[in-house]
Amino acid sequence: MTVNRTVLGRPLRSVAFDVAVSALVVLFAVAGAAAQPGGWVATLVGAAMAVAVLLRRSHPSAVAVVVGLLALVQVLAGWGPLAYDVAVLIALYSVVTYADRLRDGVIAGAVAAVGVLLAASTAVSPAVWWISAIWFGLVTGGVWLAAVNVRTRRLYVRSLEERAATLEREREAEARAAVAGERARIARELHDVVAHSMAVMIAQADGARYTFDRDPERAREAVRVVADTGRQALGEMRRLVGVLREPDPDVAEVVPEPTHRRAAVAELPALLDRFRAAGLRTTYTAPAEPALPPGLELTVYRVVQEALTNALKHAGAGAAVAVDLAREDRAVVVRVVDDGRGRRPERPTPPGGHGLVGMRERVGVYDGSLAVGPHPGGGWRVEARLPLPAAPGTEGTPA
Repeated sequence: MTVNRTVLGRPLRSVAFDVAVSALVVLFAVAGAAAQPGGWVATLVGAAMAVAVLLRRSHPSAVAVVVGLLALVQVLAGWGPLAYDVAVLIALYSVVTYADRLRDGVIAGAVAAVGVLLAASTAVSPAVWWISAIWFGLVTGGVWLAAVNVRTRRLYVRSLEERAATLEREREAEARAAVAGERARIARELHDVVAHSMAVMIAQADGARYTFDRDPERAREAVRVVADTGRQALGEMRRLVGVLREPDPDVAEVVPEPTHRRAAVAELPALLDRFRAAGLRTTYTAPAEPALPPGLELTVYRVVQEALTNALKHAGAGAAVAVDLAREDRAVVVRVVDDGRGRRPERPTPPGGHGLVGMRERVGVYDGSLAVGPHPGGGWRVEARLPLPAAPGTEGTPA
């Protein structure tokens, strides 16, 4: 396991490297103390440069100013270029590489060029002056260009890191949005499973309780319906839980639905039979035409299921419900109308369900419309209009 150690907020390796560079400058200053012009005074100037170099990463511009002033003192004293003047090149490299603005590095380069001319001015002859000026100029220019190259690479790497971090944040945001959408979809499916099945089971259980002594056979039939409905609900709940547990993205697309999603409309008669067993007097009409696209079929199935569930809960057992499936103007129309004349449940249904909201969302996915409200002849009407796709056999385009 790699341990990242820091000193004063900086990596240990960079701190150790800067200390080694500063020690090298001190070594050059002390080594020539006896023979260099200025003696120990010049050595102290070199030591001051070494101390300044320690801060070359955190305060590059300030270090360049301090080292430049110390080098100017050295030139004015007439000591000439000394070994510890390598600190000038280190400061120039640092300000170009680490300063926030490249302008500081350009200014430092211009000052270094003037320093080259001043350093060469101590030459004893014009030939030596030219040789010194060219040599110092080449070294200083090479250091400046190398620093610019390193700075460019640092900024490029930093931009890549920032871009990668931005993309990672965007991916996380998209993942959170996808999770939220999936949870909302699962909540709608859970409502379909629980609300429908529980409504049927409660109605049958109440009927069995009232007829247990008078008509045992009918009570047993109601209990059987309760058991069958519970088993089916349990199966759908298991598929729903499988969506949450299964990490495979392909399996995650599976949602609780009729036995065969591609034949959901074909299962509507069986759905109506269950509601007939629960006490509704249902009729069903549908055109003898080819099946709808799978997505539309599932939407039609869920709308009918929710409408019948609401009719059983609010109109009560014994109500007459007409389910009509038709095609009109390149659209499939689903109508579920009850007469509202059933036996009201002994205990009123608590308010605050999400059935109508779920139906509107499902219909809105295919740019459809949903109309609900009282029926002129009494009872309640639910009508959903779903546009058919342009090409036969293809899914509708979500709005």
